[in-house]
Amino acid sequence: MSSEDWEARLAATWASIDGYDESTAGDFRAAIDNLVAELPDGSPIGPFERGSAFDSTGHSDRAVPLYQEALKLGLSGYRGRRAKIQLSSSLRNIGRPEDGVALLTPELDAPSDELDDAVRATLALCLSGLGRDREGLSLVLGALAPHLPRYQRSMANYARLLVEPEPDPGDTVK
Repeated sequence: MSSEDWEARLAATWASIDGYDESTAGDFRAAIDNLVAELPDGSPIGPFERGSAFDSTGHSDRAVPLYQEALKLGLSGYRGRRAKIQLSSSLRNIGRPEDGVALLTPELDAPSDELDDAVRATLALCLSGLGRDREGLSLVLGALAPHLPRYQRSMANYARLLVEPEPDPGDTVK
C-alpha cells in the first residue's frame, strides 16, 4: 500500500459521504474503519479519521475521545490542526465550549495556513456558547475582512473595536 494510494482512497470515501443518510451512516463509518485498519498500529491518523467519521454522521460525543487519542498519539501538522478545530467544535456540541476555547485560542498564534478562518469561526462558536458573543463576532469579522472586495480596513477596525475597552470619558489626551 502506498501512502498516496491510501490517501486517494480515503479522499474518495470522504467524497461519497453525501450519498449516505442517517440509516446508512454506519456503512460510511465502516468504510472509514476498513481504511484505518490498513494503517500501522499506533498511527494517530486512525483515530482522527474515525473521529471525523463519527462527527460527520452526527456523533460528536463519540468523536471527542477519538480526536483526543489522535492528538495524544502525536497527530500534528495539517491533520493535527484539523483535529483541534473538529475537537473544539465537538466539545461545544456536547456542552463543553470552555474546553473548545482553551484548545483553539493558542491556534490564533500558530503559523498561518488555509485553516485560519476555520479556527476563528469555530472559536467564535465556542465563545458564543459561553455568552461571549462580542469576542466571537470580532473574530468572525476579522476573518471575513480580508475576503471583502471593499471595506477591509473598516471591518478590521470594527472587529477590533468590539473587544477593545471603551475609553474613559474622563481621560484626556495630553
